Amino acid sequence: MKCHRLNEVLELLQPYWSKDADLSLMQILQKIADEAGFDKPLTELPDEVVIYHLKMAGKDKFEPIPGIKKDYEEDFKTALLKARGIIK
Repeated sequence: MKCHRLNEVLELLQPYWSKDADLSLMQILQKIADEAGFDKPLTELPDEVVIYHLKMAGKDKFEPIPGIKKDYEEDFKTALLKARGIIK
């Protein structure tokens, strides 16, 4: 894991873990895996799943995915015009 990803995980993990401060790190990771629907062994849990789940924790399930939100347009016509380069 690269340093910036480690920092991101630690920053996202702190508020999530503080809700269940009595759990160990492995228990927290298992909880994240379970909530994310990850059914493989915990040793195979990718950090992308952890980061995404922590970013989306407590958010509305209909909220746009982080990273895609910057390109999100509610109006389909505006999205098409932007995609074609007609408007910015």
